[in-house]
Amino acid sequence: MNIPTHLAIILDGNRRWAKERGLPTLEGHRRGFNAAIKISRKARQMGIKILTLWAFSTENWGRSKEEVKYLMKLYEIMIDQNLKEALKEKIRIIHLGRKDRLNNKLLKKIIDAEEKTKNFDKYYICIALDYGGRDEIVRAMQKISNIPALPAGRQFPISKIDEKTINQFLDTKDLPQSNVDFVIRTSGELRTSGFMMWQQAYAEYMFVKNYFPDFTPDDLEDCIKEYNKRKRRYGIGS
Repeated sequence: MNIPTHLAIILDGNRRWAKERGLPTLEGHRRGFNAAIKISRKARQMGIKILTLWAFSTENWGRSKEEVKYLMKLYEIMIDQNLKEALKEKIRIIHLGRKDRLNNKLLKKIIDAEEKTKNFDKYYICIALDYGGRDEIVRAMQKISNIPALPAGRQFPISKIDEKTINQFLDTKDLPQSNVDFVIRTSGELRTSGFMMWQQAYAEYMFVKNYFPDFTPDDLEDCIKEYNKRKRRYGIGS
């Protein structure tokens, strides 16, 4: 079976899953968290080297304080559980997104997990937390503008900016393959919401109807089977 090297999943539908069952929104997030753990393990079993999970977007701060607080607590638990497993399975943990708006406790856990796993290269799990595709590109451009250039005081010359330069300043810069092969979005929504805009330029897409809490390891396997049917041309024809 042709397995994607880099799989990215947009975890969508937790709140609608809960609402349709008459359950609190927070229960939907809890069930989504449990599903993410199972999907991560299945991805590794299938030989997927890099898994990126979009857990919280830059726009999600607009939700209620209670929901955001609960989500941040879940992410602390997620980091703790992933770190234990990562150390055992030699998985590198990488955070994608902004770090300046996360609470100190969560931020410390993320930095600790990244530091303790930085030398692993067997598998990678990227947690996109306070992440937005446009925001990532804006931050990359800001970093590029601050590259030292000669003579002193001048900005990095625009003429020297190429794809390689930009890749070096994106959140995915430490991955062996930043480009995404396959994107899955749950909940039936037919859009990517700007997720990894640069990295998924030639990705294959799969939109599944299941809300994420109902997305099972078997569903992931079915998606990979569909991926196998695709013929990736990269713009060069048949």
